[in-house]
Amino acid sequence: MIFRKALAADIKKIQIVRNAVTENTLSNPALVTDEDCLEFITKRGKGWVCEIDTKIVGFSIVDLQENNIWALFVHPSYDKQGIGKQLQKLMLDWYFKQTKMNVWLGTAPNTRAESFYRKTGWKEIGTHGKGEVKFEMTYENWK
Repeated sequence: MIFRKALAADIKKIQIVRNAVTENTLSNPALVTDEDCLEFITKRGKGWVCEIDTKIVGFSIVDLQENNIWALFVHPSYDKQGIGKQLQKLMLDWYFKQTKMNVWLGTAPNTRAESFYRKTGWKEIGTHGKGEVKFEMTYENWK
């Protein structure tokens, strides 16, 4: 497994992972464009990927403008291998070096993602969007 910074050249493979997930699926995959991904990894924040045998199997993206986790996804064929946990660590370590502002995310209720965030120290602070659970991480809780 190789973890590294996401590059513009990775976007097509990132989209494959994003659209392969079975939870937190997009109602319309066209809602998240390649241009959106490029903006988030080059202008608004930063992204990371996990590669196995040159195949991108997971990615994470944090948005400094909105203090938001924009994405953290692992291809279903590669889950339960610690990939999500390592991507989260890279992302939050970097985020809290940039700012001490709280960071938030939303995820569908009653999913493995919701359980993952609870187990890794995120605190539920309400709801977001169309019934998503809204979580927050503070600098103090991350360190």
